[in-house]
Amino acid sequence: MISIRLNADDVSRIRFAFSPVWETVTSVRALSNSSSGSVHGPWLRKVRPVAEGEDLELLRALIPRIGYIADFMTPAPPRRSTGFDAGLAAIEATPYELVVDELSRVHRGNPNPLLPPLIADPGEALSRITGALRTYWQRAVEPDWRRMRALLQEDLAFRLDELAAGGLDRLFRNLHPSVRLSGDRIEIDRPFVCPDGVPTAGQGVLLVPCVFTWPAALPVTGAPHVPTITYPPRGLGRLWESQQETAGSPLAELVGRTRAAIVSHLDLPMSTTHLAHALDVSAPTLSVHLGILRNAGVVDSRRDGRTVLYFRTSLGNHLLTASGTSQLSETA
Repeated sequence: MISIRLNADDVSRIRFAFSPVWETVTSVRALSNSSSGSVHGPWLRKVRPVAEGEDLELLRALIPRIGYIADFMTPAPPRRSTGFDAGLAAIEATPYELVVDELSRVHRGNPNPLLPPLIADPGEALSRITGALRTYWQRAVEPDWRRMRALLQEDLAFRLDELAAGGLDRLFRNLHPSVRLSGDRIEIDRPFVCPDGVPTAGQGVLLVPCVFTWPAALPVTGAPHVPTITYPPRGLGRLWESQQETAGSPLAELVGRTRAAIVSHLDLPMSTTHLAHALDVSAPTLSVHLGILRNAGVVDSRRDGRTVLYFRTSLGNHLLTASGTSQLSETA
């Protein structure tokens, strides 16, 4: 059991963020530990043939199947979301003594012949690590990042609604089964010991939805890092699902093929740019269709920073499900 004690400063500094670098790092462990029958099965089957190489071999030495991962490889995002290049820049800025200390801990827990040369030359280590992360990201994670980002944005919107509706009690009650708020403490039911002991109060707490931490909630980092809890986002099972084919369906007959395809693709929130690219439709044409669907209550939208995200409503879900059921019954 890990317990994070909260003082008034911590409570005022609890925040959410997500990061493509975090997803890249945790996906290496998922690639090593997950099976094709797991929730990440479709991703694994697609990525395994293209992910192998020297870069992945290095990353597996740094990110073992179990045990400690160097905290500097998952830097705390300064904002709610940050880009991949910004995450790499934060890694590159790690003080050399911290690199040596944390890589030595990794090596003690999971000895690997690739690690001692990195420990001996932390500057070269940072260069090799960021290079390997970039290459692996481009092959294994970046092709799906838009969809993953949409799921993470949807989770954050839900968590902020929970916080607004019921405060911290409600937020932590629904965050993850192993995480709970008990008085002035966050308790995490995990058989894991933080390398520096329980983090000191006053640093705040960072909550990070992370696709590849499934099914566990991964607990905190120690000083000098901000205490952090990662947890699987809601709706993870939808992430790797293929969109339902709507051409010739009752839904397409009702609203037209383009609008039916829009409804099918909005299983996760998308911007007009993302959706236009996915459907190969011009943005102005798409905006007209989205306006009609929104007026009919089939889709809705919300703002995320400067971006407007569209998502399916419960009515849209019902129409799509009913349309799929009809197709199945007609072809049975």
